Amino acid sequence: MHTPIPSLASIHWAVPPSTLQRPAIRVLPPLVADQIAAGEVVERPASVVKELLENALDAGATRIEVELAQGGIELIRITDDGAGIPPDELPLALAAHATSKLRDAEELARIGTLGFRGEALASITSVARVRIRSVAPGHEPSEIEGAGDQRSAVRPAAVARGTSIEVRTLFFNTPARRRFLRTPATEQTRCMEVVRDLALAHPAVALRALCDGRETLDLRAEQGPRARALAILGRELEDNLVEVHADEQHDARGVSLWGLVGTPAVARSNARAQRVFVNGRAVRDPSIQHALREAYRGLIEPGRYPTAVLMIDLPPDGVDVNVHPAKAEVRFRDQGMVHSLVLNTVREALRRADLTPTLAHRTGARPAIFGPGDGPTDTASDAQSFADYFRRDLPASTGGRFDYQAVRDALDRVLTMGSKVEPAGDASDERERPDPASPEAAPATPASQLEALPRRDHLQVHQSYVVAQDDDGVVIVDQHALHERAMFEALHARITAGPLESQSLLTPAVVDTSSERVTRLEELTPLLERLGIDAAALSPSTVGVRAFPTLLFSRGVDPIDFMSELLDRADADAFVPDSEEALREVLDMMACKAAVKAGDRLTDAEIGALLELRGSVERSTSCPHGRPTSVRLTLADLERLFERR
Repeated sequence: MHTPIPSLASIHWAVPPSTLQRPAIRVLPPLVADQIAAGEVVERPASVVKELLENALDAGATRIEVELAQGGIELIRITDDGAGIPPDELPLALAAHATSKLRDAEELARIGTLGFRGEALASITSVARVRIRSVAPGHEPSEIEGAGDQRSAVRPAAVARGTSIEVRTLFFNTPARRRFLRTPATEQTRCMEVVRDLALAHPAVALRALCDGRETLDLRAEQGPRARALAILGRELEDNLVEVHADEQHDARGVSLWGLVGTPAVARSNARAQRVFVNGRAVRDPSIQHALREAYRGLIEPGRYPTAVLMIDLPPDGVDVNVHPAKAEVRFRDQGMVHSLVLNTVREALRRADLTPTLAHRTGARPAIFGPGDGPTDTASDAQSFADYFRRDLPASTGGRFDYQAVRDALDRVLTMGSKVEPAGDASDERERPDPASPEAAPATPASQLEALPRRDHLQVHQSYVVAQDDDGVVIVDQHALHERAMFEALHARITAGPLESQSLLTPAVVDTSSERVTRLEELTPLLERLGIDAAALSPSTVGVRAFPTLLFSRGVDPIDFMSELLDRADADAFVPDSEEALREVLDMMACKAAVKAGDRLTDAEIGALLELRGSVERSTSCPHGRPTSVRLTLADLERLFERR
C-alpha cells in the first residue's frame, strides 16, 4: 500500500508563507556603493600605488616620487610634477564616476590613457584617509581631504608644482579587510613590483621610491628602454638578453614590438620574470604567454619559463582595456595578429643570437656510422659515409627549419680537410686505443694532450663530449644532444613535406601491450602513416609492425622497443594524436633514438662534420628537450680560473 504524497498545503513551514516578507529594492548609500567598488579596485596597497602612479603618468609627469610606510598599509604618498588639478575640480577628484579622461561612450573604444574609470580615488577614499595637494598652471595651490564618506572644504596648501596624494591607514573603517593583508614586508614587495613595472614601461620618467624612509629605487629620467630594463632587471643579465623588435610589415599596421628576451641559460622556474606591456600598461595575456612558450619550444626544459620584457604598441582602437576591474587584462581586436607578431619576432631574434651558455651560467643497437669497431677506418672514407648518410636521410629545408644546402657545404668542407688533417695517430689506432678511464690505459702526459687540440681543432673527451675553440674561448659540446637536435630539425622539416620513407619488414615485429592501447591504435593511424610506420592489431593484446621508418632502420633502432614506447606515450591524457605537440614529441623520441650516443667513439672527420652542423642547424644550442648542447668556457672564465684577473 502506497503512502499518499502530502500536498504543499499540508507541509509544515518553518515560517508561514503568509508572513514571508520580500526586502524592498532600495538605492545603496553612497559610502556602501563606493566600498563595494573598492572591493574590485583596491585589493591591497599595491592596487592603490598602481592607480595613483597611472594618474601621475596621465598628467604628464616627468618625475615621480613614491613613499611607503609599513608596506603602504599606513602610508602611501605619490608626488609628481605633472599638470596638477585646479581648486574647483578637487571635490570632483574624490567623487564617484568623475574623470577628465572620458567624455562619452564612444571613447571607450579608443582609450589612450592608463586611468579612465573615474572611481579609483572615490573608492580609495571610502576605505582610507586621503589628502590631495595640487597646483595647476594659473591657479593657487590647494588641498582637500577625505575619509569614508566625509569630505573637507578646499583650502590653500603649500605645494611647489604638480600633485601630491597621501593615502593613510588603508581599510581603517573595514577591519575585516585589513586583517586579510599580509605582512608589511610582503605588501611592500607587491607595491615595488607595481612601481618597477610602470618604470619599465615609461623609461623617460624619473622615479624614486622610499620605503620606511630608506631609498629603494632611484631611476633617472630619459633612460633608453634597454638601459631602464637593465637598471631594474639587473646588469648581470646584460650578456644574456637578446633584443627583439618587430619587422616592417607590422609597422605598416601601426603596430610595433620592442623587447628583451633572455637566453635559455637564464630561464626561471616561474613566469614572474615575464613582463608584458601594451601601450604602456602592464598586462597579463594568455595568448602572449603562449606565443612566448612556443618561441622557446625546444630551447628550455619543460617547467621552465623564459625571461622577457615585451612592449607592444598599437592604435588605441586595436585593444579593449575595459575588460578587467583592475585593468590587468586586455582584449585585442586581432588576437591572432598579436600572437603571430610575438611568436615570429621572438623566434627570429633567438634564431640569430648565439645562445651558447657560458660555464658561469651552468654551474648547472649501435649506430651504423658513428659506432666503433668494424666500420671504415680511413678518415676520408668515414667522412664520405657520414656525408652520404646525411645526404640520404636529411631533407631539404621547409619553412626555414633546416638548411640542407648549408649542411652539404659543411660536409663538403669536411671532405676537403682530408689532406690537411694530421691526427696524432692512424684512424685505426684511434679506434683501438684503450679507454682512458680503464685500468689498463696508460696515463698520457699533459704535453701529448695539449698538442692534440691545435692539430685537430677539436678533441673528444670520454667518448661523449667534444672540445673545440672559437673566438670567445673553449666550447664543450655534448655529442648526443647536438646530433639529436640536428636529427629532430631534419625529421620535422621532412615530415612537413610528406610521410617519412619506410621499409617493409619480412615478418611483422610483434609488440605485446595492453588491450586498452590496442584499441587506441586506430586513433593513432594518421600519425603513424606520417611517420612511415605501418602497424595493425594482431590480437586483443598484440600489435604487429609491418613497416618501419628507413631512418630508424639505418640507425639500428629496434621496432619493438620503439613502438612500445610510442604506445606508452600515446596512453597519456595529454597526448592528442593530431596535434603539433604530439608530432613533436614523437619526432623528439625518434631523434633521440637515432642520434649518436654518449660513449660512441667518433673519428676526426665525424667530429668535424658534427661541429659544422652546429652552425647550420636551427636552435643548435639546445636539444629538443631544452637541455644545452654546448657550454662555452670564455677567455675571461679561463683567466679567472688561473687567477690572471
